Amino acid sequence: MATTTNFGWETPDDTDLVKDGAAAMRTLGSSIDTSFVDLLGGTTGQVLAKTSNTDLDFTWTTVASGGMTQIATGSFSGSSVVISSIPTSYKDLVLVVRSLGNSASNEQARIRFNNDSTASRHGEISAYATTSNTGFNATYSGFTTDSNNTNDISLAYVYFPDYANTTTWKMFFSQSMAAASTSTNFNFRSFIGLYNQTSAITSLGFIPQNGTFTSGSYILYGVA
Repeated sequence: MATTTNFGWETPDDTDLVKDGAAAMRTLGSSIDTSFVDLLGGTTGQVLAKTSNTDLDFTWTTVASGGMTQIATGSFSGSSVVISSIPTSYKDLVLVVRSLGNSASNEQARIRFNNDSTASRHGEISAYATTSNTGFNATYSGFTTDSNNTNDISLAYVYFPDYANTTTWKMFFSQSMAAASTSTNFNFRSFIGLYNQTSAITSLGFIPQNGTFTSGSYILYGVA
């Protein structure tokens, strides 16, 4: 019995009798039907993806909007906040902090990679500065601008690239805005936070510059 070149589907031989044609066509049709069964199904907006390296092994899947998955959410209060048990299955992390308030006025908030308070492991620079031969000289990295505690309308966006690798130091980029002396004036600041350890980031600690956190919320996303 002859077969097709790529998929090996059975086809009639040139010497087959005409009376065998119907059976041969049914065999060929059944083979095609079986091979492409994974193309069935799916819903609007889904895409076809490979399930394995096997030929014609597909599955329908839904692509996450923006490629970001919410990992954790919570609020700020007291003298410290920790986001723990961060999975290492994503490429990058994104942190959004809203309406962060402090008991002391005009204070910043700070991040500790892996909630690590060991001396000389953290550093920070202005996002627009060119810096060389600079030491790690802190137990934290700043990530927000000064905020007037009577106007808790601040917003901060923090990006952690390649946070799960175990061969390089870690860093983040942040941009933040907050109300200044009045609701018609603002403060803005960009940071680069640095951490001179190679371990994957599995937790983030937050501390105020002074005073205590009185309000605010956070959402942590994993970027696929």
